[in-house]
Amino acid sequence: SYTGEIPEQTEHITGSGSNRRYYRIKSASFSLIGVKGESIKENLAFIGLSAHFLQKGLPVPSVYAVSEDKTCYLQTDLGNISLFNYIAEGIKSGDFSEKEKNMLRKTISLLPDFQFKGAQDLDFSVCYPQLEFDRRTVMWDLNYFKYYFLRPSGIDFSEQLLEDDFEQMAVELLKENTHTFLYRDFQSRNVMIHENEPYFIDFQGGRKGPVYYDVASFIWQAKANFPDPLRKELVEVYIAALRKYMQVNEEYFYRRLNLFLLFRNLQVLGAYGYRGIFEKKQH
Repeated sequence: SYTGEIPEQTEHITGSGSNRRYYRIKSASFSLIGVKGESIKENLAFIGLSAHFLQKGLPVPSVYAVSEDKTCYLQTDLGNISLFNYIAEGIKSGDFSEKEKNMLRKTISLLPDFQFKGAQDLDFSVCYPQLEFDRRTVMWDLNYFKYYFLRPSGIDFSEQLLEDDFEQMAVELLKENTHTFLYRDFQSRNVMIHENEPYFIDFQGGRKGPVYYDVASFIWQAKANFPDPLRKELVEVYIAALRKYMQVNEEYFYRRLNLFLLFRNLQVLGAYGYRGIFEKKQH
């Protein structure tokens, strides 16, 4: 319906952790990505956020057509090279080339634009499954860690003391009330390199929330293997870009970042436990 043509080629694209299915649909005159998602609310979150981010001039795929039942949509084909693929040699060796570092710098310097410009005039009610980073979502993530990683590991622990720590961590994490967009899954697999520029995908789980979470997600991504000097440099690049939008006390910023780094690592362990131990996904 959208192109007026029958596709000449349809290729299934392997996803990573999600249950959405992706297809590259091609003919001589077009190449599009078709998405099939069972959760209509999640689909609508991506569609709505994409339209909003494009209006703000942010580099994300366009959504061209949506099926009547909202389970399928067509979006921009940004190619096959994710940032994770782009920096593959550096990940393998631990020694990142200047070319790889430049793309990492370019990517992290765009994050404050999403967090601040992306939040301007955004109707957060489009976000799914939560509108904002709150106590309930904090406790969900901490319990994700407890039930899907810690308990299956067989490690002996005091549930009472752990819950006390969880309660205290929730209080600390929620100390700031900021009107910024939290991408939530900001990592190198969710950045596509198209015509030598980073484009951002898989933001449908985003919500209102603090800036530190995304910095921790990206720079300390488990599989990225960034050496500590590169991590430090990328935080500095991020802070320089952040100053466009707010004043930054670096000592305070690093203290908050470390707290969110701990929290994010617990969440990642829970997610890997769930996808790996329970769903048996090899990746």
